[in-house]
Amino acid sequence: MLELAAHILDIAENSVRAGATVVEIIIIEDQQQNLLSIEINDDGTGMTQEEIRNALDPFYTTKKVRRVGLGLPLLSDAADRAGGSLHLDSTKGKGTNLKVTFQLNHIDRQPLGDIVSTLVILIAGNCDIDFLITYRNNNHQFEMDTRNIRKEIDDIPLNHPEILKYIRNVLSEGLC
Repeated sequence: MLELAAHILDIAENSVRAGATVVEIIIIEDQQQNLLSIEINDDGTGMTQEEIRNALDPFYTTKKVRRVGLGLPLLSDAADRAGGSLHLDSTKGKGTNLKVTFQLNHIDRQPLGDIVSTLVILIAGNCDIDFLITYRNNNHQFEMDTRNIRKEIDDIPLNHPEILKYIRNVLSEGLC
């Protein structure tokens, strides 16, 4: 994966496969501390301590269609190369919390990429899941909660083209 947005998509899709009904994505760019952090929290089925250890092994996966699980190991490697780290915490039956950090100006840090399109794809493909998006860049803060959007649109699904257009515009303005 060449961009961090692809990692976010992969991890959030893992949350959905784990039965999450709410996925929280927090992206913080802090120039003063030279830190980029990405957190993804969910209320899915969670993992045991053994599953957490195995999750960082590229030759372990719970998926039936392939025999390797490269998402977390690749993300951990990307963080290590950019002076950061990956922390994974989970409780069986309660959910999973992932936090990955990078030195913001590190030459080997992958670019964030097209985060707006990534989030729109997540919402469009998982319109029954609630997404809480938080983005902070120094003094700028943006939050979007699909539960609030649902309240305004009544029975119209989140993946309706006009709703997705609205979501894309809100994300584009907020993630500037």
